[in-house]
Amino acid sequence: MPEAFTRVAMPYLNPTTHRFMHPRTSALALLLLTAALCACSSPARAPAPDARLNAIDTVVVIYAENHSFDNIYGLFPGANGLTQATPEQRLQLDHDGQPLQHLLVFGPDGSPDASFPRLPNAPFRIETPPVGRAPTQIVPSPTHLFYNNQEQINGGQNNRFAAMSGVGGWVMGHYDGSQFRLWQWAQDYTLADHFFMGAFGGSYLNHQYLVCACVPRFDNAPDFMRARLDANGKLQKRAGSPSANQGAVQLLSSNGGQVTPDGYSINTTQPPYQPSGVPPAAHGPRERANPAGASRNGGNPDLPLPAQTARTIGDTLSAKGIDWAWYAGGYQRALQDGMQAPELPRKVIYARGPDSPNFQPHHQPFNYFANYAPGTAARAQHLRDGEDFEQAIAGGRLPPVAFYKPAGVNTQHPSYTDMVTGDRHIADLLDRLKASPQWQHMLVVVTYDENGGYWDHLPPPAGPGWGDRWGPGTRIPALLIGPLVKKGFVDSTPYDTGSILKLLTRRFGLEPLPGVREKTGDLSAALQ
Repeated sequence: MPEAFTRVAMPYLNPTTHRFMHPRTSALALLLLTAALCACSSPARAPAPDARLNAIDTVVVIYAENHSFDNIYGLFPGANGLTQATPEQRLQLDHDGQPLQHLLVFGPDGSPDASFPRLPNAPFRIETPPVGRAPTQIVPSPTHLFYNNQEQINGGQNNRFAAMSGVGGWVMGHYDGSQFRLWQWAQDYTLADHFFMGAFGGSYLNHQYLVCACVPRFDNAPDFMRARLDANGKLQKRAGSPSANQGAVQLLSSNGGQVTPDGYSINTTQPPYQPSGVPPAAHGPRERANPAGASRNGGNPDLPLPAQTARTIGDTLSAKGIDWAWYAGGYQRALQDGMQAPELPRKVIYARGPDSPNFQPHHQPFNYFANYAPGTAARAQHLRDGEDFEQAIAGGRLPPVAFYKPAGVNTQHPSYTDMVTGDRHIADLLDRLKASPQWQHMLVVVTYDENGGYWDHLPPPAGPGWGDRWGPGTRIPALLIGPLVKKGFVDSTPYDTGSILKLLTRRFGLEPLPGVREKTGDLSAALQ
């Protein structure tokens, strides 16, 4: 057995309290308990715990932004990457099912962007000619919305990404990921090459899925927020919407349809509490978003989501007395920014100034839940700033479960930051975690919220126990890092974002969240 396991007595389940005892229980106590359990004939005896999972004292989840697996790791040795894509998966189709003549990159107005060349209908390298966009440059952001993603996947064929994106053929671009520091961490530890985003679409819904494996409700959403679908359940296109050979698809649904026809919130909607993209009401509490919303440029108001009441992983951890925290880069600055008078301009929230972290409120899932409303003890205890995360690492004071969300500038999100800045930030954090006093019993999961609209060739799992109405969506990168993880390993177990919840539930004996899919793995295949 690996040295890390032989020097530590394994944890056990107390048959009276049904709680896992401390993982440093003496070997003698473990032997006595084992003997007692073997002598017992009760059929209600609990199964033996997984010693590999219970060797983990600290789980850290770092949640980056908006890249598919093929976009960064498609050239990774030994992984299911670009060379495994079939000709049918590589060839993109137009809305009518015919192959596109070429790939065009569209600009903000939906017309071809003259700064990009016309490209063959195939995957291409981003940083080499003829495109030649270095990873230090900010690049276009593909459409990443709930119904668009389903049409792009096209039943697993993955051949309508260009047709259903506002940037057209840009979705087929990929990097040589070996130039990034995280690539080396993937080589040294485990890279999961069958890890899929939990929900179709974008960052908002996948952050929700990360914490509750659920989809928010917005039952009284006005009609202008609801998706307009055709008889086949696809987004209605505007009459005369162009072929992807000429321009970007035009849809009748505003913002891709923020809410399903039956009241589920699926695309970006602002939180009801600050920090929020919706400012407070002029005469209302400053810590809350204006429930009447805020109009932009005289259009429909941007309405915040009503406070949610579904059970989250935070709730189940707290119910078992397990400490946890959601750390967010720039949180305290954004909180103060959001509590300003509504007429004042925001300098931190969705702001790209030179000193701004570009805080993204829709990346903060617990801020949507009533249990973590302003003034609650749970909010004060569990929602913390990114600086607190760095201090806890250095002092060996991380809670057993730590989620970390980088500020927008450090997330690698296309259109408002570059690849290299976030790569360095996350790699530096990994260096600090490795030097932490808690490292020897730590598991770090570095993954992405969603694919950012970028193409990936591998079909998502489907069918009972694997998929449902909400996902999983496109494949994304996931790195499993720590001394208890297999070294130099590519893990091809089917996972999705809910696998993180499944791991936490097993490790800490939590109440399972009902939305976690039955057949997806729990990440334990990556453990030694």
